[in-house]
Amino acid sequence: MKQPVTRWYLEMTSPAQLRRSPAPDPAPAIVRAEVPSPALNRFLYTSVGGAWHWVDRLPWTWAQWMTWLDRPELQTWVMYVSGTPAGYFELERQPDDQVEIAYFGIAPDFIGRRLGGHLLTVALDTAWTMGAKRVWVHTCTLDHAAALANYKARGMAVYKEETELKHVGPAPGPWPGAQAPSRT
Repeated sequence: MKQPVTRWYLEMTSPAQLRRSPAPDPAPAIVRAEVPSPALNRFLYTSVGGAWHWVDRLPWTWAQWMTWLDRPELQTWVMYVSGTPAGYFELERQPDDQVEIAYFGIAPDFIGRRLGGHLLTVALDTAWTMGAKRVWVHTCTLDHAAALANYKARGMAVYKEETELKHVGPAPGPWPGAQAPSRT
């Protein structure tokens, strides 16, 4: 079924625009995955994005994942809560000193624990340390309802909005039956 999907493009042009979110107590570990690992990134992509219609990379082969990951322009950072992967972000350095937050999100079992603002604060800080003059991201109406508000709360501003009719089926989840009620 086709439905209207609105996509917002947001940017930050100075680190001074960052409005930090406090770290939860205890603070989760956020660690860079320095060894390119298609299995890890595919796990993160499906576990975080399965509920939000992240489907573009699902057909990728191992080689396609490795081609994406094994580049100096790309960084993957994983957030761990009590040793469990709870979210992640990918940053891609682009021409003209831009850094895109290519992927960002929290795994379903960890949503609602006030982790998103902290993870985004770390993502933006990290993007600025990559030499960015501009950090940008896009989100859409298929993402979590709090995504756009989180980006804005951290100081990012919408610079473009577009709506298009898209075929939207059920969210695939990371595997069949994954949409079971959360244990939290």
